Formats: sequence, structure tokens, C-alpha cells
Amino acid sequence: MLQLDTENKDIIAELKKPLGKLYPDFEDAIDEIKSSEFLISVGDATFNNLTEHELYPNIGIIDNLIQRKNHTHEIIRADQILKADNPAGFITDDLWETIGKALELSGSGECYVIEVAGEEDLAVLPCILMASPQTTILYGQPNEGLVLLKAHDLKDKAQMLIDGFIEIKE
Repeated sequence: MLQLDTENKDIIAELKKPLGKLYPDFEDAIDEIKSSEFLISVGDATFNNLTEHELYPNIGIIDNLIQRKNHTHEIIRADQILKADNPAGFITDDLWETIGKALELSGSGECYVIEVAGEEDLAVLPCILMASPQTTILYGQPNEGLVLLKAHDLKDKAQMLIDGFIEIKE
């Protein structure tokens, strides 16, 4: 299990910046989203925006919270819902394994949702490291918009950020 090192101001600052292209308006990203070969969304607002536009990611990672407020999705069109435990500020082995399982299972086109008990914010990093290079990953930048990134562009940066975490033995 990895814990975010809250003393490492450089890592905190990097995690607060968008890791990809920031779209202040979700609609501006739709063409690029539709052209994606494989799509992962992280966060409830992002998942909600996608489904409102009848776009369904291959993998959606949610925690039923939007900006720390409870949120329930009216309809989750997913073939499978997987569950993972992941407290805020951590990336647990359970989350890594569940993302890996979803990546394996979703290869044939089904939609999988990972419902996280805790917080899903940091799931972007394992997604970048584990996904195939052509994968598009979406997540919300609080109060700024949608971030869209290609996994192959950020593997080194994601690894550098992960290397700044503290390993905790469970």
C-alpha cells in the first residue's frame, strides 16, 4: 500500500496540476473522447458527464462523492461492478489489483465500474501505469474542468509521482 507523503510539497504541487489537457467545458472534449480506442474515467462528475452524453467508458472509477458530497448515479450502464477499498491519500494494493482485473476483463468491449469505498482521486496514477499506451484517461480538475490525457504521454511522470509516495506494509 502506498501513502501520499504530505510532507513532500513537490509531489503535492504536481498532483494539483492537470496531468493532461484541461477542457473548461466538457462539451469541447467530446470529439476527442469519441475517437478514443479505450477510455477510462476517474471520478463521479466525469462519469456523470460521460453518461449524460451517452458515452460509456471501458472503465469508470467512482466513489459516489462529488467534491466530498454524496452522489448516487441514477443509472450505471455497466456489465460489471467491481469494488475496491482505498482510503483518502492512499493507493492500496486492493485498488491496484481491481484496476488490473478491470483492464483484463474490459478488453472485449464491456463497461466495468470500480466502486471505491474511500476515495478514487489517486487512481489516475495506477491507471496511467497499467493501461495500454493508446488509452485515454479522463478525470475532473475541481472547479476547473475536465482533464484528458493519453497514458503513453505520462508513464514516466506517473512513475515519478508514485516513487514519491511512502510504502506502508499492510
